[in-house]
Amino acid sequence: MASTIRRDLAVRAVVERELLDDHVPLVALLDIETVHTAALALHAAFDEVTASGRHVLHTFAVKACSLVPVLRLLDGFGIGCEVASAGELALARAAGVAPDRIVLDSPAKTVTELRAALDQGIALNADNPQELARLDALIGSGRPRSPLGLRINPQLGAGSIDAMSTATATSKFGVALKDEGARDWVVRAYLDRPWLTRMHCHTGSQGVPLWLMAAGVHAVHELAEEINAAAGRQQIDTLDIGGGLPVNFAGDLVTPTYHEYARLLRSEVPGLFSGRYALTTEFGRSLLAKAGTVLARVEYTKDAGGRRVAITHAGAQVATRTVFAPDAWPLRVAAYDGHGRPKNGGMLRQDVAGPCCFAGDLVARDRELPALEPGDLVALLDTGAYYFSTPFGYNSLLRPGVHGFSVADDGAVTFATIRRPQTWEELITESGGDR
Repeated sequence: MASTIRRDLAVRAVVERELLDDHVPLVALLDIETVHTAALALHAAFDEVTASGRHVLHTFAVKACSLVPVLRLLDGFGIGCEVASAGELALARAAGVAPDRIVLDSPAKTVTELRAALDQGIALNADNPQELARLDALIGSGRPRSPLGLRINPQLGAGSIDAMSTATATSKFGVALKDEGARDWVVRAYLDRPWLTRMHCHTGSQGVPLWLMAAGVHAVHELAEEINAAAGRQQIDTLDIGGGLPVNFAGDLVTPTYHEYARLLRSEVPGLFSGRYALTTEFGRSLLAKAGTVLARVEYTKDAGGRRVAITHAGAQVATRTVFAPDAWPLRVAAYDGHGRPKNGGMLRQDVAGPCCFAGDLVARDRELPALEPGDLVALLDTGAYYFSTPFGYNSLLRPGVHGFSVADDGAVTFATIRRPQTWEELITESGGDR
């Protein structure tokens, strides 16, 4: 069954079961089959190019969907967690993800966070020389339980979205490899620390082309080979190649694919899959984006300056990036009637606005859609990553409930609550109401 058909059936079921009403005018949906399909594709792509007997640890970038049941689901699909804060680490552990399936990456780890990761045996990548010095002090003359590495910035340039590009000349992430003396310092850092056995690189995510991602992997593989040769042994045994596969937000087609990326890596960095190195990946958005839908009720419509405006309950509080950077993060919008049936015909150019109290709260601008009316529904597509899982607290709007769904062959829809809708009592408490 096509994902579009499953989505239509789920929207209809949301209305019929009153998961969306006057009290709860906004809801988020996650298609479990789409998540499973993405996970299978990731495993298959790297299995195809990896040497026999070599394991690839695929981890999910928790920032892309920091919901415990989702992390538990992905762990069941063979995908661990890449965490970038103590909070994300706590979520991964709450989901039951084993320490040896977690990687800690952050440019701002505290001593407490480093000590906790070392105590649990969690792999981590040091971001800079000062952090490495902290690890020296914590480890002393012993041998750490945790696999430890260093994050390298190969300084290869940016993709089409600067904010998503992490391998620029002045990026805040990693050791800037092309700066004067940096490469020699990295080699010396490894030779002086036999317990540094990993190397990490991540060039960015949305807007970063595959060739640039592959160039970053090539740079760290080349550096690892240089260090191992200098050490006279294979000191570096694991390469963490990050994630960041871009997502096609313009249509239903999944492109680029994990297979395309894995095959490009095999072509550009053949030594990566020779069996000499264990591999870790950290994909996020590409695993979940296509599985998500934010569904909101149209509350009012109006005409202003010759433009139809539909006022809905989905705005900056769930689609923050789209509202504040619409050119970089455009979203597709689907229209449904009040019964949850797809709307067709009567096309009209319209703005789709959210409920937030500022003029720029628009999730679509001058978009041709079926003429929207009060009581209709709008669906923001491809929103399974970042959108409903990391809400923006503007105007004290309640966080929406998130429901996973599956569809049987006969079209029957089953829902499972991933996160229940926030209550007014919870909002008031979070806002200091108990003080």
